[in-house]
Amino acid sequence: MARAFFALLFLGLGLAQTTPVWGFRVVNTYPHDPAAFTQGLVYHQGVLYEGTGLYGQSSLRKVELKTGRVLQSHRLNAAYFGEGITLFQNRLYQLTWRNQVGFIYDLSLRPIGRFSYETEGWGLTHDGRSLILSDGSARLYFLNPRTLRPERTLTVRADGAPVERLNELEYIQGRIWANIWMTTRIAIIHPQSGAVEAWLELGPLALLAQARNPNPDAVLNGIAYDDQNRRIYVTGKLWPYLFEIEPIRR
Repeated sequence: MARAFFALLFLGLGLAQTTPVWGFRVVNTYPHDPAAFTQGLVYHQGVLYEGTGLYGQSSLRKVELKTGRVLQSHRLNAAYFGEGITLFQNRLYQLTWRNQVGFIYDLSLRPIGRFSYETEGWGLTHDGRSLILSDGSARLYFLNPRTLRPERTLTVRADGAPVERLNELEYIQGRIWANIWMTTRIAIIHPQSGAVEAWLELGPLALLAQARNPNPDAVLNGIAYDDQNRRIYVTGKLWPYLFEIEPIRR
């Protein structure tokens, strides 16, 4: 297992040669449900909304930040594998993996609608104008929030090469942050050019999590942003911890 993890970490380190690599410091560490297969994470007014995956276990949850306690939960039908989530204009949007259907909820987690898309669903965020969807490729889709149809696409590149496996997304200070599936890095992406302007390397956090849970599926996934206080939170699938971090630019 250690050998598999370091191979995974090496893959992350090989993603870019000249793009800057940021470090970080941990500001706070909080408990996180180690059974939560985290697919999406949103901060809103002191609580977290979390989308979880796996067939028969997918959910949308409201979670107390400091304790990790699940305050409220909506379970998806077993036919759906839950994916990324975002909160836009007081509505929560949740993707599913291969069903090509997404669900819309109010803040009480009551389902109020659904929408369709013509690709896989992986990550979801918004920039205040468009919903932004990833499908595991190097492409991001910008959806009109009224029609929920794509208006443009963007190919993400680092040093000129496409960056595949874009996963969970968050929009932070004018940039798209993206987990890269099965790596220990987050890509910091310019929303117009698609260029990866920096990598945020979180390998030490993955080591801490895997010391508690050596499951190979327990990978980095989940970014949330408190825009009022400029706080950044990260976690992973099946991780026992959620971290507030401060990036260190290099």
